[in-house]
Amino acid sequence: MTGAPHPFPTQAVVLAGGQGSRLRPYTDDRPKPMVEIPGTGTPIIGHQLNWLAEEGVTDAVVSCGHLAEVLQEWLDQAQLPLRVTTVVEDEPLGRGGGLKHAAGSLARPDEPWYATNGDIWTRFPLREMAAFHDERDAVATLALARPRIPWGAVETDAFGHVLDFIEAPPSPYLINAGVYVFSAAFTELLPARGDHERTTFPRLARERRLAGYPLPQGAYWRAIDTAKDLTEAAKELAAQSR
Repeated sequence: MTGAPHPFPTQAVVLAGGQGSRLRPYTDDRPKPMVEIPGTGTPIIGHQLNWLAEEGVTDAVVSCGHLAEVLQEWLDQAQLPLRVTTVVEDEPLGRGGGLKHAAGSLARPDEPWYATNGDIWTRFPLREMAAFHDERDAVATLALARPRIPWGAVETDAFGHVLDFIEAPPSPYLINAGVYVFSAAFTELLPARGDHERTTFPRLARERRLAGYPLPQGAYWRAIDTAKDLTEAAKELAAQSR
């Protein structure tokens, strides 16, 4: 029997099953979320769990896949600020199926929940995102980031004269930042197998039940996909600590 609903979600799913092939050789002996940000001594997932706990999460489900035993062993030995349950897919279920499989182990299935991709390094007020989600009466809300383009941009006039060179400008487009707020009813809308971003999300968007929460100005966000991302994240963290 569950208690009264909480004003903000207190449970989360972390999707940590990716192989991280673009991060090799770091991922030869560990899953992608177990890769450490240089200079911190803590894997990506450790930072994520600390952030979730700071935002009021008490229970997390970690969905494991590639080299699951390495991640499970670290979780068993680490001093974590919240309760963690792990689940492993016996067979590939796709992103949506994997999310539904993990959600089946949530401590309070009748309450809303957060979810995050296991390779995201970010900090922003999750409670503000949850309030945004409630205000719009959404079934699902995704965080939206505006990453910097990794190349220099060239600005020209209508005649073709070069006016300026802009190093790594912000993208003109918002992207899915890999952090979500889901209402309890969202779990049943997920496919048992397949990709929810091709099925559930488009359906909710047509019904105006999918919301997008732009990350606050100055919020830190980076997807850790390559060795260069690790290096850049270390530099940014060092700059923030000065």
